[in-house]
Amino acid sequence: MIAKKVKPGNIADYIESAPGEARGKLLEIYACIRAAASGATESLKWGMPAFSYKRILVTFAAFKHHIGFYPTPSAVKAFKKNLTKFKTADGSIRFPIDKPLPLSLIRKITMFRVKESLEEDKKWKS
Repeated sequence: MIAKKVKPGNIADYIESAPGEARGKLLEIYACIRAAASGATESLKWGMPAFSYKRILVTFAAFKHHIGFYPTPSAVKAFKKNLTKFKTADGSIRFPIDKPLPLSLIRKITMFRVKESLEEDKKWKS
């Protein structure tokens, strides 16, 4: 009988269940985002680690050949010039698993999303 893969219940479970080569990268990106978005709620959204205030700021996930970082389309657009070395899509960035993570850039993008989120929420209240 094949053991059924257990769905992670939180971010720590997600990281622990990742393949060994991805686990270190996940710990790095997790610590980086956590520091840049202090006070954010940590959860799993769509099976991926997510950080939120009233809205989702960023999510990330491990794949076979890359770490996916999902900071929304506005952030990808705002940092387009800094992302030329990476594969991007509308709201996602791929960081190769075999290269160092650009932690300074991840921190800046996360801080951009924090600021953007707080400004958007302020508009809703006016």
